Amino acid sequence: MVLFPSFVNGLVRTVSIKKEKNCQREDGRKAVEELAKEARKNELLLSSSGVVKSTKANNFVSVFTNRGQKGVNQDRLLVWEEFGCQQDMMFCGVFDGHGPWGHFVVKRVRKLVPAFLLCNWQENLATTSLDLDFKMEADKNIHGFDIWKQSYIKTCAAVDQDLKQHTGIDSYLSGTTALTIIKQGEYLTIANIGDSRAVLAATSDDGTLTPHQLTTDFKPNLPQEAERITQSRGQVFCMEDEPGVYRVWMPNGKTPGLAISRAFGDHCMKDFGLISVPDVTHRKITPRDQFVILATDGVWDVISNQEAVKIVSATSHKEKAAQRLVKCAIHEWKRKKSGIAMDDMSVICLFFHSSPSHQLPAIKIVD
Repeated sequence: MVLFPSFVNGLVRTVSIKKEKNCQREDGRKAVEELAKEARKNELLLSSSGVVKSTKANNFVSVFTNRGQKGVNQDRLLVWEEFGCQQDMMFCGVFDGHGPWGHFVVKRVRKLVPAFLLCNWQENLATTSLDLDFKMEADKNIHGFDIWKQSYIKTCAAVDQDLKQHTGIDSYLSGTTALTIIKQGEYLTIANIGDSRAVLAATSDDGTLTPHQLTTDFKPNLPQEAERITQSRGQVFCMEDEPGVYRVWMPNGKTPGLAISRAFGDHCMKDFGLISVPDVTHRKITPRDQFVILATDGVWDVISNQEAVKIVSATSHKEKAAQRLVKCAIHEWKRKKSGIAMDDMSVICLFFHSSPSHQLPAIKIVD
């Protein structure tokens, strides 16, 4: 199991090797100490905060979460600027827990995913750095995505295994989704497990903002998902009182009734078609791309992609964009789903072109 101290030590070793190649030993030592100090600070922040904010970052982020009517808020958010001590890199993630232990599972996953991901990314990067020196720029970008993809796949497998072996968390009938993005310079890498959604807003030829859905909502009735589940002896069907809501069931058809086909945890279903394998994609940010919205399914159950883009773009104070989108979703839930317990709702809005008039506080608590 990889813990944050291990990640910090690994970061120190990686940077140390790099510095020894390019700098004098003393300068390298000082640089390593600074990076390690920053990493340890981020570790402390991550244990209690949803946002790790850099004072030097140029990105502009708005975040908000709202507890629904089902008890404790099982949603979690994470925004980490200068991810891995890289000035041009940012990690964003929304996590939607479920089940009796869902709030414990989601906290664990939110903590482990960025730590494991950094370790795996740096290991993969170190083993391929020599090859990158001889590649054309376009090939480097493709190869860079491959490194992230393999790092994500390895990370998600390790996190799910950690949950299975964790003696203090019962993930047999509890789990969480995970939607994360890495913004590295002008490139986005998106990894999705579950039914949270990422929607990008881009300016069209006529000047209007157009939504582009970057992720797939992994529902059990998707053909490729249903095929995998049924081939593994799992069942996919709707309850009589929930027409149109497909769920995953064990062969006996009694439990657990998950409305998603991919998740961390839920180990009762891992032999019957439920997987924690992420769908990893990438996109180059263009001058037309304005912002990306990450939100849990409670928002998308009542707000369309187009409506979400319109709400965010119409918000005069961008630091309130995520809150306004959640408030609109709450209003729509009450109108469209009256009598149904409201789901938790969480939103991250990442703006690609920040305005100097809009400044975020150094740290926001989103827990």
